[in-house]
Amino acid sequence: MAESESLETITEHERILQEIESTDTACVGPTLRSVYDDQPNAHKRFMEKLDARIRNHDREIEKMCNFHHQGFVDAITELLKVRADAEKLMGQVSDTNRRLQDAGREVTAQTEEVIRCRIQQRNMATTVEKLQLCIPGEMTWLYYSALKTMEQLENIYIPRVSQYRFCQIMAETLPKLREEIKEISMSDLKDFLESIRKHSDKIGETAMRQAQQHRTFNSAVQKQVTLSCAKPLYGLNSRTPLHHNGLSAEAADEEEMDEEVLTAQDLVDFSPVYRCLHIYTVLGDRETFENYYRKQRKKQARLVLQPQSNMHETVEGYRKYFNQIVGFFVVEDHILHATQGLVTRAFTDELWNMALSKIIAVLRTHSSYCNDPDLVLELKNLIVIFADTLQGYGFPVNRLFDLLFEVRDQYNETLLKKWALVFRDIFEQDNYSPIPVENEEEYKAVVSRFPFHDAEIEKQQFPKKLPMSQSVPQIYSQVKEFIYASLKFSESLHRSSTEIDDMLRKSTNLLLTRTLSSCLQNLIKKPHIGLTELVQIIINTTHLEHACKYLEDFITNITNVSPETVHTTRLYGLSTFKDARHAAEGEIYTKLNQKIDEFIQLADYEWGMAESDGRASGYLMDLINFLRSTFQVFTHLPGKVAQTACMSSCKHLATSLMQMLLDTELKQISMGAIQQFNLDVMQCELFASSEPVPGFQGDTLQLAFIDLRQLLDLFMVWDWSTYLADYGQPTSKYLRVNPSTALALLEKMKDTSKKNNIFSQFRKNDRDKQKLIETVVKQLRSLVNGMSQHS
Repeated sequence: MAESESLETITEHERILQEIESTDTACVGPTLRSVYDDQPNAHKRFMEKLDARIRNHDREIEKMCNFHHQGFVDAITELLKVRADAEKLMGQVSDTNRRLQDAGREVTAQTEEVIRCRIQQRNMATTVEKLQLCIPGEMTWLYYSALKTMEQLENIYIPRVSQYRFCQIMAETLPKLREEIKEISMSDLKDFLESIRKHSDKIGETAMRQAQQHRTFNSAVQKQVTLSCAKPLYGLNSRTPLHHNGLSAEAADEEEMDEEVLTAQDLVDFSPVYRCLHIYTVLGDRETFENYYRKQRKKQARLVLQPQSNMHETVEGYRKYFNQIVGFFVVEDHILHATQGLVTRAFTDELWNMALSKIIAVLRTHSSYCNDPDLVLELKNLIVIFADTLQGYGFPVNRLFDLLFEVRDQYNETLLKKWALVFRDIFEQDNYSPIPVENEEEYKAVVSRFPFHDAEIEKQQFPKKLPMSQSVPQIYSQVKEFIYASLKFSESLHRSSTEIDDMLRKSTNLLLTRTLSSCLQNLIKKPHIGLTELVQIIINTTHLEHACKYLEDFITNITNVSPETVHTTRLYGLSTFKDARHAAEGEIYTKLNQKIDEFIQLADYEWGMAESDGRASGYLMDLINFLRSTFQVFTHLPGKVAQTACMSSCKHLATSLMQMLLDTELKQISMGAIQQFNLDVMQCELFASSEPVPGFQGDTLQLAFIDLRQLLDLFMVWDWSTYLADYGQPTSKYLRVNPSTALALLEKMKDTSKKNNIFSQFRKNDRDKQKLIETVVKQLRSLVNGMSQHS
């Protein structure tokens, strides 16, 4: 055991020594601590091994030094030889450096002088450039100088030499020269007005681009601020590095583009305006010039505000219209700030108010022609940029944002028309069968598009079927797409989240209660939609109704506005799908009754037969088989729809059979026909008692045939004495037999005496029975007359 421990200790000490030799010195402490944590006195043995290892390394170091000693000595010797040459070279380098410094001193002085001259030259050029910007135009100084010279000639020099004829001629010519100068400057002004009329589109395009880039820049900054906490070194995603100024590469590019955007002054030479204004001011006729300029600009404003007739067809038409208007008012804003009183804020406000009314009227009219939601959306974006651009120049644009609410309604209308076609295509392509799923992947693909949860179906093995048909997830996805499309218009409208949430919910309500509801109602009424399809439609609407709460959550997640917020609009999809389901249920009842009528039209009774053949009619058995198979499908219907359909069918069948008996065109009925008819009614009763649809209590379904049953029993048993004696009593055996009904049927049987029937036997065997029949007829007539008088 001691030998084993000694071997283990030796191995452990060897491992520790290897760690000390191979690891960093910072980790030696824990390693050495393990020596002291081991067996008692183990550190002494470790110290011995450590000393032995140190002596071993010392020997190796000594061997290595001895091996390289001669090379080291040789290297030192060589260095001593080089030292003398190095000192000599250092002296030569110092001497060369001194001579170069002396030779280049003059060149350095000349270079510094050149630098000073270059700086002076650059400053002079900059000064000249800035002075040129400050001067409205070179010709202004020439004209001004000429006018000042003429003024000096008139007031100072010519009066001194007025006795000379040439001075008189000069004095007479000076007014003409003034008029020529005025005409030249006015001609330049007219050319300027024509120029800005042509350049308005370009000026406006530039201004709107600048406003759009400014909006994009602010949006990028806002997004960056939002993401800066989570991702301080990156932009919108991990692959978009930020520049030193904190913007993403895209935002920095936008910033650089923004710096390159030209201003109105870069695109248009305003010097003719400055020159003409200055000349007219010097000549004391400034008011005339101001009136002329304002009058011409008003005319140009009216021309600019006239849209093209086909402007609504393309977004380029709207863009050109907006560019011209923006260009016009950018020029006016520049004139307002660059001149003193040529135009006033009141004048530009008057022009803007006039233009704004015209713009709103034009947009209201032309937007109503748009049927493409994408075009309406682009129009909205243009209006927002247009408003932001002019707002930046100080023009009020609240009425434009109010107009956007009208455009939004138009946009929603175009969306509703577009989605009506989408819904119609979905319904036309649906097979109205439960969705089959073969594996987990297909199941997840369906539930990822539609919120379906059913514990029982989830437990089933694959392959399995989901209860709704393919149109359900498609409709749900399209409603979400509609919400996204509607949200696009609400962006950039300077509205709160609550208002945007309200807009989305209202537009979604219109989609559900008007567009989708109309599509469902039209679908239900289509001739090719049979009973199976109607059953599937009811199931589909049930699942869509349950999905409405998920649409509520979807909108909440988009807008971040809780549905519990005061005045928040709720979705009305529940009523839409309930109405559609009720319409489908009603259509099921109608189509069932129509099928029953089709079968009954095949009935071919021999109303004069002497005796029944003892079998139910073929048409009725076919009808019952049809009803039985149909009601098996109805078991998938929710609620009491299947029970209502079954009861409705039985009542309609009983009513139709009763009408067949009482048909006025049917004049004679034999007792054999009554017996055959009784067999058919018995089959109906057997069907009703077989519980074709579960959920009925007792003989509820059989009561649909109670009127027929009591009437036929009365005639089959010929129990007139009981009927007449108990008539009017609540306990009467034939309580549901109306005297007029019994009389009508008895009248049809009375006229068959010539045929081989029960009445001919009565007459042969006992003629008193015929008298009894006559008596019954009279009593029934008296009952009917009594009822009519009482009513």
